[in-house]
Amino acid sequence: MWEHFSHQADIGIKASAGTLPEVFEQAAVALTAIVTEPGNVEQTESVQIECSAENNELLLVDWLNSIIYEMAVRKMLFSKFEVSIENLKLSAKIWGEKINQEKHLPAVEPKAVTYNQLSVKNENGKWTVQCVIDV
Repeated sequence: MWEHFSHQADIGIKASAGTLPEVFEQAAVALTAIVTEPGNVEQTESVQIECSAENNELLLVDWLNSIIYEMAVRKMLFSKFEVSIENLKLSAKIWGEKINQEKHLPAVEPKAVTYNQLSVKNENGKWTVQCVIDV
């Protein structure tokens, strides 16, 4: 489960799930949804992502920035994410396809994750994350 929220000229994302890897996956879907409808992105190619950080907040930033990097370099959009996290080390496989302007109708281009309103919380067995994406 994810949603967007307004933040001046940028776009905020929030996600929630039962586990930390699942909430990171939902945040990634919310990131894609800034650009296009995730359901319109076919899973024809896969990319492996590895990152680590000092805490969960910085790990979320590194994770989403890694996806933004792959979007830009490969000129792809992604719609499926499988994440595992152990000892602040994230390993993920992501699937997507090359951007097709007519099919995907990209709305904006995400530039980077900001530290504004950044949070990763586990309350009563439910993980929630939020951050702001510079577009």
